[in-house]
Amino acid sequence: MPKVLRIINRFNIGGITYNVSFLSKYLEPDYETLLVGGPEEEGEDSSLYIPEGMGLKPRVLHEFQREINLKSDYKAYKEIKKIIKEFKPDIVHTHASKAGAIGRLAAISCNVPIIIHTFHGHVFHSYFGKLKTGVYKIIERYLAKHSTAIIAISNKQKHELSDIFHIAPKDKVHVIPLGFDLKKFTQNKEQNRKEFRWKYSLKDNQLAIGIIGRLAPIKNHGLFIESIAYLKQNGISNFKAFIIGDGDTREIIAETCKTFNVSWSNNPTDEVNVIFTSWITNVEWALHGLDIVTLTSLNEGTPVSIIEAQAAGKYVVSTNVGGIEDVLHPECGLLSEITDKNLFFQNLLKTCQNSHNLSVSAVKGEEWAIKKYSYTRLIDDMSNLYEQLIKRA
Repeated sequence: MPKVLRIINRFNIGGITYNVSFLSKYLEPDYETLLVGGPEEEGEDSSLYIPEGMGLKPRVLHEFQREINLKSDYKAYKEIKKIIKEFKPDIVHTHASKAGAIGRLAAISCNVPIIIHTFHGHVFHSYFGKLKTGVYKIIERYLAKHSTAIIAISNKQKHELSDIFHIAPKDKVHVIPLGFDLKKFTQNKEQNRKEFRWKYSLKDNQLAIGIIGRLAPIKNHGLFIESIAYLKQNGISNFKAFIIGDGDTREIIAETCKTFNVSWSNNPTDEVNVIFTSWITNVEWALHGLDIVTLTSLNEGTPVSIIEAQAAGKYVVSTNVGGIEDVLHPECGLLSEITDKNLFFQNLLKTCQNSHNLSVSAVKGEEWAIKKYSYTRLIDDMSNLYEQLIKRA
């Protein structure tokens, strides 16, 4: 039985943990997998309950830190080399940037037969300055050269990796979209909606507008706050907005609310424009309570919240970043370029003004998401790729 060492950056709340857990669990019994990753950072919630709930026993490397630190990164590199020598994997498969760099360097050093890396996103624009971004591109080109295969999670991402940033040639980049267990987003809708709206004191005619994800600069929550101010300025008052998640920019977002005269609170029952909910682990409960789901990111891989929103039958207003064009059903949302915030404002305003028609798109979005992004499809795609690579090795 081939062995797979699967490495992720850290066990924090997000789509990556679900995907590596599904792969680790359901590629059995054809593959034996050891799942390894770093701990959650301060301000994040742990996602270890996800793999452990599937009966997996992931190994946490405390040397894995989010920020670059030569001392801790070298310790992590040495620890992964040790794991490779003990576990003797046929495949080392890394997920996301830090795991991809340290994990692949260790695998290269140990002469692992097959080395694979999945880009769940990339840092080639909107994260760093020109010099630092250039250094990352050089590193990623070197690592890609020594990788057996690169996985992009959307066609647009493959185009970026191959044609725009020249990280790897096209024939080395395989497109395998993410996969999830989306059944829970299609079940108990009425009960979840009733409970969510009761908890947050939402009136029957009141729209619930949400944004879901880590509070970080790249997620661009300032645009969300500005759009809420725009709604108020244009006569939309029957709404309550929800920032679902937590992170480093929470205080900055609160200050942005003050700047744009947007009232906010942490208290679920307060009559304000914006509620900060922090993390909600049963996200389907929240999605069923919302009417509109937004995304304001400057850069994304495949935005998980948009896949889940469609599976829950929700309409989407988003910036057009990463693989979202591949993810979003064309009749289930509106997109705007990150350079055109006025169009984002107008898209959200138009959606609120026509909220009575949102249910028309719900069925199409649900069917679309389940067909394209189920975890069973992910398992089949990955198994086929592994088989191809093993035959060539």
